[in-house]
Amino acid sequence: MATAAAASASEPETDPKAGPEAEGEEDEAKADRTRRKVLTRAVATAACKAMGPAWDEQREEGVSESDGDEEFAMASSAESSPGEDEWEYDEEEEKNQLEIERLEEQLSINVYDYNCHVDLIRLLRLEGELTKVRVARQKMSEIFPLTEELWLEWLHDEISMALDSLDREHVYDLFEKAVKDYICPNIWLEYGQYSVGGIGQKGGLEKVRSVFERALSSVGLHMTKGLAIWEAYREFENAIVEAARLEKVHSLFRRQLAIPLYDMEATFAEYEEWSEDPIPESVIQSYHKALQQLEKYKPYEEALLEAEAPRLAEYQAYIDFEMKIGDPARIQLIFERALVENCLVPDLWIRYSQYLDRQLKVKDLVLSVHNRAVRNCPWTVALWSRYLLAMERHGVDHHVIVVTFEKALSAGFIQATDYVEIWQAYLDYLRRRVDFKQDSSKELEELRSAFTRALEYLKQEVEERFNESGDPSCMIMQNWARIEARLCNNMQKARELWDSIMTKGNAKYANMWLEYYNLERAHGDTQHCRKALHRAVQCTSDYPEHVCEVLLTMERTEGTLEDWDIAVQKTETRLARVNEQRMKAAEKEATLAQQEEEKAEHRKRARAEKKALKKKVARGADKRKADDAEKEWGGGDEEEQPSKRRKLENSVPAAAEEAPDLEEEMGLFGKSASADVTPPSKQKERAAAALKRDVPKVPHDSSKDSVTVFVSNLPYSMEEPDVKLRPLFEACGEVVEVRPIFSNRGDFRGYCYVEFKEEKSALQALQLDRKNVGGRPMFVSPCVDKSKNPDFKVFRYSTALEKHKLFISGLPFSCTKEELEEICKAHGTVKDIRLVTNRAGKPKGLAYVEYENESQASQAVMKMDGMTIKENVIKVAISNPPQRKVPEKPEARKAPGGPNVPRQIYGARGKGRTQLSLLPRALHRPSATGAQAENGPALKPAVTTSEATEAPKMSNADFAKLLLRK
Repeated sequence: MATAAAASASEPETDPKAGPEAEGEEDEAKADRTRRKVLTRAVATAACKAMGPAWDEQREEGVSESDGDEEFAMASSAESSPGEDEWEYDEEEEKNQLEIERLEEQLSINVYDYNCHVDLIRLLRLEGELTKVRVARQKMSEIFPLTEELWLEWLHDEISMALDSLDREHVYDLFEKAVKDYICPNIWLEYGQYSVGGIGQKGGLEKVRSVFERALSSVGLHMTKGLAIWEAYREFENAIVEAARLEKVHSLFRRQLAIPLYDMEATFAEYEEWSEDPIPESVIQSYHKALQQLEKYKPYEEALLEAEAPRLAEYQAYIDFEMKIGDPARIQLIFERALVENCLVPDLWIRYSQYLDRQLKVKDLVLSVHNRAVRNCPWTVALWSRYLLAMERHGVDHHVIVVTFEKALSAGFIQATDYVEIWQAYLDYLRRRVDFKQDSSKELEELRSAFTRALEYLKQEVEERFNESGDPSCMIMQNWARIEARLCNNMQKARELWDSIMTKGNAKYANMWLEYYNLERAHGDTQHCRKALHRAVQCTSDYPEHVCEVLLTMERTEGTLEDWDIAVQKTETRLARVNEQRMKAAEKEATLAQQEEEKAEHRKRARAEKKALKKKVARGADKRKADDAEKEWGGGDEEEQPSKRRKLENSVPAAAEEAPDLEEEMGLFGKSASADVTPPSKQKERAAAALKRDVPKVPHDSSKDSVTVFVSNLPYSMEEPDVKLRPLFEACGEVVEVRPIFSNRGDFRGYCYVEFKEEKSALQALQLDRKNVGGRPMFVSPCVDKSKNPDFKVFRYSTALEKHKLFISGLPFSCTKEELEEICKAHGTVKDIRLVTNRAGKPKGLAYVEYENESQASQAVMKMDGMTIKENVIKVAISNPPQRKVPEKPEARKAPGGPNVPRQIYGARGKGRTQLSLLPRALHRPSATGAQAENGPALKPAVTTSEATEAPKMSNADFAKLLLRK
């Protein structure tokens, strides 16, 4: 029985040898391919005969003499009569060689091209280049984790060529690498069966049991695929003729029955049939307990079976369930199962690694998962930062951490800020290695050289690629200056660094000067503090009042009378100049606002006049149609027909005259225009030309939504959008097609579909969202059919009263999110800030600021309303957006002193501009005329004079009543 088990387990060794024979028998009609296979086999035979007589025995088992004779005969016939097939084969081989050279050149340029690696391995394997295909697979496995299919193909090829114990050890090494990439029950099963083939070698039995035990630890809990590992292990133990084997099989049955797996009932029945003794009660109890657990897991397993890959939502629900139970082995297993199908989802890797870092804390397991994470998602900087922290946490050698950091720099991040983040993580690590009690050390010099290299790298590499350094606030230089000042007591170096920071466009920001001032106060002297504040007063443009106040406070505390006078003079001069600039800017803004209002009013009147003229033309056309109908059906006597005909003839020119008058008066889009009206002949020519345009209809295949992204907000004036967008998206992966959408007139409509070859490329393309293209932010979103996915929600901002959120208007267009946050966080905890922009990405001078609670928002309104920012006076109020789709009546808007249509139900704080009530709560009284609070309906506005004097509209029934009274 042992021989039979070994033979069955060693089947993977013989099958790959029989594969080429079967292919040769199927393709016997093609003599050229048969001849080439025979020649390849002859070369392999000559090379391997030198290894000993074992080769002859294996060759006799694998290849029959008759088959060899037939193939040699066919080859000789092909050689004697070369024909068209041979030339075709030569052309195909030459074509493959050219393609191999092209792929190798491509990989020399970009070694991270996944598809290039796969295509190269396929062609080399097809051409029989065994050495080259082994090298190609090795290179790819060093950069990317291989899929189960790629590993099994590689393992089968190596098993077929394994001739001695050294080759077997090489195959064992490949299996060890394969089981580390992903959790693959099939690879573990192949590993166990192949190890059975080496049972005759020294330590072979222990090797087989070790492999199967590791397989059970890895995938034995897999509810749907773990059963095969258990059964293979039991079959192996059954085949061994030993006295202790019975106890081993008993142990395997008992261990398996204590785990919730599918088909547990069949396993229990098999155990009852196999065992000669009654099954112990403890085993039966464990079995029933496992059955109960199986019922809890079944809904999640069935959801996975019913869903289609990648089944991320189902796996997330399963993970949440396992996290509540808290079994580390099962949690690890479900994470591994989810990552097999979602290996390109960075958030899943982050969640898995975070669980291992905080809960298990096993060095080998934690570092292995971090390493696999950065190999699967190398473009995600958060994974690299966590990897460096994990290596430092577990005491990995410094040289290894440095090598890992260098790999991160070459990973190809998508944003410039990602490089700043990885550099900051590495610099933090180097800083923690330094013993600052020593004046100088090797670690300190390494830290300083790393800071210098980081600044050069951001300036040369990152700025050339992204046109920005990613660090506008110079955070790396700030950290370096703080380290030099606080830990190294080197204020001279810190001052040099702050001078460099200020020369990079940061001298206009008050917070940068105050940061420098605080550093001087803590580690410098009063003279340098005074000097810094004097420079700040002259240079600051965002909050000069704050800087002036700090300067005066310092002089009041520490300065002499002369210092005080100088400070007062400088601050008054600066603030006077600032106020003058703000007044000019306010006047300019008011003038522009007035001009915009006049233009809007003019457009409004033009639209109203155009609409009235269109109605007039329409009434004339309806009248002509009615006259035509009456003429056709004979509505009157013959005497009346001439008069009607004359009336109809007179009405046609009138309508014809009105249309040119309309166009001449209104012009294009309702604007006044003095241009002549286009003759009808030219209009027909233009219409014909528009119809002749070839506008291709672009059908969208919803089955390819997973590999397609939807791109919108593109400039309508973009010419050849498919040509211009393709290079941009090819950086994320191979692009199958770019499908721009055109109107019926052939004009580009500003959006398109980009289809990739692989799903991971589409996921990576989502990182290009908001990238500037043609002066506009390009929107990149997943391609989702809302009719088939009704649960897919489009994000919309709230339009209700939000008492913890502020609405700020009048901001300067140059105000950044960071600047506004610095102002707002002085009044409470800021949770979020949103600057409002138009579709072209240009700021509108508006912002929403969300605080932690209502009281902080109220305090911020009181302090910030009317504040001046960069010479602009801002307005601050509680967020209460107007209700949409509620048209206002023109009469109500035009009437002086008329009622305002309420924006929406007012909050309990009142209905002022700031939405705050300044009256103390104790003095509040219910008002009969005022609007009610949130829970009550708003009262109707008072009737204005114009509305009171306006005559009510009367219906037909009202006119009938008037006539009856008479």
